[in-house]
Amino acid sequence: MDNRYLALQHIVEYGSFSAAADELRCSQSAVSQMIASLEKELDVILLNRQRGGCTLTEEGRQLYPLIERYVEDGLRIRERADEILGLDVGVIRMGTIASISAHWLPRLISGFQQRYPNVRFVLHQGDYTTIQEWIHNGTIDFGFINPAAARDVRTIAIKRGSMLAVLPQGHSLAVLDRVPLAALAKEPMILLEEGHYSEPLEAFASIGLKPNVRLRIHDDYSIMTMIEAGLGFSILAELILHRTSTNYRLVLRPTDPPVERTIAIAYADRDRLPLAARRFIEHLRSNIDALP
Repeated sequence: MDNRYLALQHIVEYGSFSAAADELRCSQSAVSQMIASLEKELDVILLNRQRGGCTLTEEGRQLYPLIERYVEDGLRIRERADEILGLDVGVIRMGTIASISAHWLPRLISGFQQRYPNVRFVLHQGDYTTIQEWIHNGTIDFGFINPAAARDVRTIAIKRGSMLAVLPQGHSLAVLDRVPLAALAKEPMILLEEGHYSEPLEAFASIGLKPNVRLRIHDDYSIMTMIEAGLGFSILAELILHRTSTNYRLVLRPTDPPVERTIAIAYADRDRLPLAARRFIEHLRSNIDALP
């Protein structure tokens, strides 16, 4: 179904673009682009845009009953197709990393199960290397990795995020607004073990430096506890830090140059993905703008 018509229905129902964006779990600008595209295609102005909200134009009022019917029929077609293909039951086997398990999946799975309550999830948490091994041996349907780490898998990049230097309180570098990687390279580092690829190590290597790695640990939360105890610093994804860092006595700073992480969905062959997995990936991509 064309989501532009669904966006219009939500705008009419809630009276604003922002409320429609919240309902669709996308940005307000994305909703604006959908409506502009629809109006251009139909060659009709559908909405009066005012400070107090949005209302249908006269042309919009005449078309709206047909639009409502189109949306309703589209939803019924999708629901019936899912029933025919057996999506009333199913299992989604997914490989994930700690930050996504904690801060993306609860919201995504909850929203998906409102529509497909009988679909079950089996989650395997690992690193970029083990997730790809699980894809290759069929343990999981798909997983989350950095596309730069990909080996013999297909990927769809979905979101880019910052990584921050994590320092103990009172550290000499904590007074800086941005911490140079050159300065961090001289300090003891606690590295998050991510398999054969590490964003922080790549960032140091890109400027010709090798950090002083003292410890390699698989768990972000253990790393934060060790930093709090003064055992070193780390560079972790902002996603894992934006809520949990308040539970630790830590200082978070951007680095110079910045370190970033791209997250992608990885799989062996999209055409061989189970229907439930394909539907969940569609659900994820349609809600990605609403995720931290």
